[in-house]
Parts: sequence; C-alpha cells; structure tokens
Amino acid sequence: MVVSMKEMLEKAKEGKYAIPQFNINNLEWTRFILEECQKNNSPVILGVSEGACKYMGGFKTIYDMTNDLMDYLNITIPVALHLDHGSCFEVCKDAIDAGFKSVMIDASRFELDENIRITKEVTDYAKLYNVSVEAEIGHVGGQEDENNSGILYAKVDECIELVNQTKIDFLAPALGSVHGLYKGEPKLNFERMEEIKEKTNMPLVLHGGSGIYDEQLKTAISCGICKINFNTELQIAWSDALREEIKHNKAYDPRKVIKFGEVALKQCVSNKIALLGSSNRA
Repeated sequence: MVVSMKEMLEKAKEGKYAIPQFNINNLEWTRFILEECQKNNSPVILGVSEGACKYMGGFKTIYDMTNDLMDYLNITIPVALHLDHGSCFEVCKDAIDAGFKSVMIDASRFELDENIRITKEVTDYAKLYNVSVEAEIGHVGGQEDENNSGILYAKVDECIELVNQTKIDFLAPALGSVHGLYKGEPKLNFERMEEIKEKTNMPLVLHGGSGIYDEQLKTAISCGICKINFNTELQIAWSDALREEIKHNKAYDPRKVIKFGEVALKQCVSNKIALLGSSNRA
C-alpha cells in the first residue's frame, strides 16, 4: 500500500539525503519507476499532476493501479503517491478521498494571507486521514501542465508564517528552479535556502530538478532539501530512446513501442537515486 511522505522525508532530513519524486504518466512509467527503485532499494514518491490525473482516468484509477502494481511486482520499498501542484481545496480533497496519502496544495499564486487560508483548509482536512501536506510559497518558474510563470523568490519571513499558521509537513520555497527546460543557467539561492531550513526546521522540497547541475543538487541537499522533483529529464530520456529505436524497428504493437524507452528511463531513475543518496534507504 502507498504511504505518507512524512516518515521518509523526516528520515531524509536526519540522514542528509533526498528522496526523488518521479512524475508518472501511464501504467508503463509507473511500473518502470517502481521496478528500478525496488532494484536500488530506494524509497520513492510518485508525483501525479492534475493533467496526468485527467489523462489516466482520475485519482481512484491511479490509486488502484499503483497499489495493484505494487502487489503484482512484489514492491516492498516505501512508495508515496502524491498529488503534485493541487490547484485548490477541492482537487486535494478528491485525491485524499481516493486514497492518496500525500498532497501538495499550490496556492502560491495568491497573496500570503490567501495562500495561508487555502493551505490551512487542506491541512485541516488532510490530518483527519493521516495525509501529509506540501505547500509552495513564491513562484517556481517555467511550465507545469498548461500553466506558465516567472520566478519569484520566497521570502524567509513569509515561509515562517506559512509554516506556523498552517501546520504543513513540507515546504516548497521558490528559490530559483523552474519547471521544464531551463533558459540559461539555474540560479538557486542557497543562502536563503539554508536560512529557511534553520528557521522552519522543516523538510524542504525543490521543484524543477531536471536540468539543475549535479553539484547544485548536492549543495541543495546540504542546505535542507529533502525531496527533489524530476519529470522533464525522464520524458526526454524516454522519448529520445523511443525516436531512435523507431528509426529501424517496425514494431507496431503499442506494448513493444512504449518499452523502447524503458532502459533509458530506468537509467535516468537510477542516476537520480545515486545522486540524491536514497539508494539502500528503504
């Protein structure tokens, strides 16, 4: 069964490593990621965006699919099924009611008071079902599903207020990362990251991990980041391998075509596990 992120991120915080979140897009991706994380004995967070939820048939379908796959594949590592960037209370409630044990409420587009109000509404409901909650403050740049935004760095005092007022479990402060592909160099504010860690004493989350240099990710972990999200790099690795194989393979069975990217996707997953230090942490 899927579990809350709370215990695995608290362990990562104490052990000074990070847990990868890999976003899932279909049954095959879910299977590939689970198999590779099991092989590496790494806890994993399966991220589900609202767009992916609609594509895959709703939260209940995804919950049942993930649990059934875990049983079928004999997955024994901790697996969190996590709503990524829930846009409102209703979406978070739907995920919780379907069985998700972790949700992210992203009310960062609002002023602080409204962000706090919406986030607290989610945490109050989530705690009734032992569901962990992640919230965002500031603006992570780039594109998430159909939404585009520029970077707005989180302020330390606002992070403290959000944490104290809402009782969230994890905080995703915007500190220079972006969703999707980077235009230019990633500019992470490590000094502010460390200050937020010290003053909130909370596991921190870094969105937009794809495209950030390895040494920057290692520094981020040393500054309190306990969860790093990856999606774009997996998509590129899988699709590049698929395009290359299709050049000389005439297979038309979709089961075979989708598997053309399996090795490349699993290698990407394994590389991130090694980089974040989560192998043999299950």
